[in-house]
Amino acid sequence: MNLLPFLLFAFVASITPGPTNILVLANSQHFGVKNTVSAILGGCIAASAIVLVSGAGEGEVLRQYPLIRQVMSWASWQLFSAPAANLSSRRHVRFTARAAALLQVVNPKTWMMAPPVVSLFAPASDHAFRDVALMALGFLAISVVCLLCWAWLGKAVNRIFRTTVAMVRFQRAMALCLFISAWTGMLA
Repeated sequence: MNLLPFLLFAFVASITPGPTNILVLANSQHFGVKNTVSAILGGCIAASAIVLVSGAGEGEVLRQYPLIRQVMSWASWQLFSAPAANLSSRRHVRFTARAAALLQVVNPKTWMMAPPVVSLFAPASDHAFRDVALMALGFLAISVVCLLCWAWLGKAVNRIFRTTVAMVRFQRAMALCLFISAWTGMLA
């Protein structure tokens, strides 16, 4: 396996907007980066496990269920049409490690990424499972760093978007990213 192309693929797959990235951003916006680390680890461990499962040949099955895209479309509309967040309110619900892990199971971005990782970068060898497991660990390391970047961005949002209008525009931009992430893989 050529390591650099794999690491670049893992970076792009992890840093581009998707449901987990957006929820990590929102969680860190309301609760801080430190309180978001468990969600980051939960989501990253689950995504890495999906890479491992895809290496065992299970990833293609979930691609065939359009309900996943419908749920993501509904979630993006909810975010797009939501009023501006009240930054002074503390009545927000934390994005937990369990929720982040379970999100990966229905996250189309994760299931669109995992099979290509395995098919493109897993070397043909006598130790295929070991090689896929090492890829999953590499993906875990890259994805943790990328989601930490999203958490730091979420913390910065409070300083950057101080007006209600600015916050609504930001939320709508994130909603469009979520919607696009739910559909682009299926339309290709």
